[in-house]
Amino acid sequence: MRFNRLIGAALALALSFAAPALAIDIEDVTSPAGHEAWLVEEHSIPFVSIEVIFTGGASLDPEGKAGAVSLMTALLTEGAGDLDAQGYAAALEALAGSVSFDAGRDSVSMTIRALSENRDQVIDLALMALTDAQFSHMSLDRVRAQTIASLERAARNPSTIAQETYSRLGYAGHPYATPTDGTAATVGALTLDDILAAHRAAFTSDRIVVGAAGDITGPELAAIIDRIAQDLPAAERPLPEYRVYDAAPGVTVVPFDGPQSVIQFGHGGMDADDPDFMAAFVMNEIFGGGGFNSRLMAEIREARGLTYGIYTSLASSRFGDSYVGRFSTGNETAAEAIELVREQFQWLADGGITQEDLERIQTYMTGAYPLRFDGNESIARILASMQFQGYPLNYVNIRNDLVRAVTLEDIQRVAQRLAQPEALHFVVVGQPAGVESTTP
Repeated sequence: MRFNRLIGAALALALSFAAPALAIDIEDVTSPAGHEAWLVEEHSIPFVSIEVIFTGGASLDPEGKAGAVSLMTALLTEGAGDLDAQGYAAALEALAGSVSFDAGRDSVSMTIRALSENRDQVIDLALMALTDAQFSHMSLDRVRAQTIASLERAARNPSTIAQETYSRLGYAGHPYATPTDGTAATVGALTLDDILAAHRAAFTSDRIVVGAAGDITGPELAAIIDRIAQDLPAAERPLPEYRVYDAAPGVTVVPFDGPQSVIQFGHGGMDADDPDFMAAFVMNEIFGGGGFNSRLMAEIREARGLTYGIYTSLASSRFGDSYVGRFSTGNETAAEAIELVREQFQWLADGGITQEDLERIQTYMTGAYPLRFDGNESIARILASMQFQGYPLNYVNIRNDLVRAVTLEDIQRVAQRLAQPEALHFVVVGQPAGVESTTP
C-alpha cells in the first residue's frame, strides 16, 4: 500500500513530538460482497455524504477517442430510468438531495449528499443515473455541442495551450498526452456506441473505493456499497502503465498574440510510493508552493516584479509523475524569467533551504491541515481520495507527525535528487523576445 514505507522510522520519531494529532475516528467497513469503504460516523446532524471513486477515468479512453469518458460522465444525469433531465433534477430537489458525477484523468467519481430521512430515495436516484442512464441521441447531441463549444474556447486560452503542449511532449504515446476532455475533433467524432463503451470501461465493480461521513452506520454503508457495485461489470480494459515525464531539456515556443507569455516548465517528478515523497512535498511547499513566502514568489515576483504569481507542484498522479510549474510574464521579460527559474532550481539543488525555512513551513502545514475537515462532504471526499492514493487508514491522524518528522537533512537529500535545472523543459506560449525553440 502506498506510503506504508514512510511510516516506520519517520513515525517513531514523529510520535516524540508533544503537539496533538487530529484524532479522527475512521472505521474500515467491509461489505458482505467484500467491498471496502472508510467511514466517519457523525450522528449529531441528520445528513450523510458518500464519495465513490472508480479508478481509470479519462486514461481509459481508447486512442483517437479522447474525451469519451468525460462526455459520458456529463450525460449521466441527462435522463435516467423513466425520468428526463428536468424530471431527474426535480426529483432530487424534492428530496433536498444531490447526486453529481465528475471525470478526471485518473478516475471518475460519484458524490451523493442526502438528509437522513431521504437517504434511501436519493441513493435510488444515484443508482438510476449510474446504471440506467438513458444516453439518448438527443442528449448526446446537445451535451456534445456544449462540450465542443467549451473546448474551442479552451483551445484559444494560452494556459490551456501551455498545459496540453507540456503534456503532449512529456507523455508521448501515453494517455496523459491527451486532454482529459478531449478535443473538439475527437469529441465531435464520438458515437453513442463510444459512450456506452466508455461507461462499461469507467464504472466497474472491482475498481471502486468509497468514503462516507455523517449520519450512517457501518452496516448501513456496507449494504449501500454492495447496491452500488452489484450491477456493474468487472473491469476488462487494462489500466495504463506508469510513466515518468520525459520531455527533452530545452524550450518549446508556441506563437500566440498578446502582451504576455504563459510559461509551463518541469521535468520528471517522484512516485508517491517513494520513501522520500513527504520530504519532497515539504520541500516543494518551501520552494514553489504558491504562497507569498515561497522562494520562487520571493525571487521572481517580489524581488524583480516579473510575474503576479509562480508555483511548482509534485504532479504525482496515479499513472505518471512530473515536477511542474507555471507562471506568466511580459513577452519582453520571458528570457530573463526562464533563466531565473533555472537559477532557482540550482539554488534548491545546492541546498539553499534553511532550518528556519523548514520550521516555518512545518508550522503552516500542520496548522492548515485540520481545516480541510470542515464538513461531511469534504471528509467523505478525503476518505475516498486517501484509499484511491493508497494511504493507510490512520494517515489522517499521523500526517502532521510525518510532516514534523522531516529534517533539514531529508530536505537537502531530496532537493539534490529532485531539482534538475539542466533537465527542465519550458513551454512558452506567446511572443517571447529573445526566446526560441530549442527542440524540433
